[in-house]
Amino acid sequence: MQSRTPKLTAKGRATRERIVAGAAAEFRARGVVATTLDDICRATATSKSQLFHYFPDGREQLLHAVAQHEADRVLLDQEPFLSDLTSWAAWDAWRDAVVARYREQGTSCPLGVLTTSLTRSTPASQEVTARLLEQWQRKITDGIVAMREQGAIAADVEPEQTGAALLAGIQGGVSILMQTGRLTHLEAALDVGIAALRG
Repeated sequence: MQSRTPKLTAKGRATRERIVAGAAAEFRARGVVATTLDDICRATATSKSQLFHYFPDGREQLLHAVAQHEADRVLLDQEPFLSDLTSWAAWDAWRDAVVARYREQGTSCPLGVLTTSLTRSTPASQEVTARLLEQWQRKITDGIVAMREQGAIAADVEPEQTGAALLAGIQGGVSILMQTGRLTHLEAALDVGIAALRG
């Protein structure tokens, strides 16, 4: 998305980030469709003119910024484990970190808002989601490759396909969590997926 973004000072960047974080919280609580710019202004103690200073293209530009914010959170919440899946201890720590994070967030999670609401709102947000899933799968796949090179995973395991299946299981588990409030399916997807890698 081509958008007009003002050059910002450090203070300006902090203010913009505060607005984005506040808007993200409102979207998680109220839903994207139900949340107005007035709601965001009230929640972030921001005037409408100030909001348009940081997001001159309006709501669509803000939605894109929130989508990127939520995508960044999804990956950051899994670190440092996701980027270093080079031992079974690291895989177990990653699994526990994912489950703990979603237990804490419940149905109010960045991934849920990103995939169910923001992606439908603008093409730019859809691109952010696609990029997130590509990066996430790549990190899982890199871990599978590293473990296969060590001989910890069978040589006939196909990293790309297996990484895709594991991510699909996680995505499905999060989707069911959003509908039911239960972590059972997410835990099952991670446990069965990692057990299959162990052979």
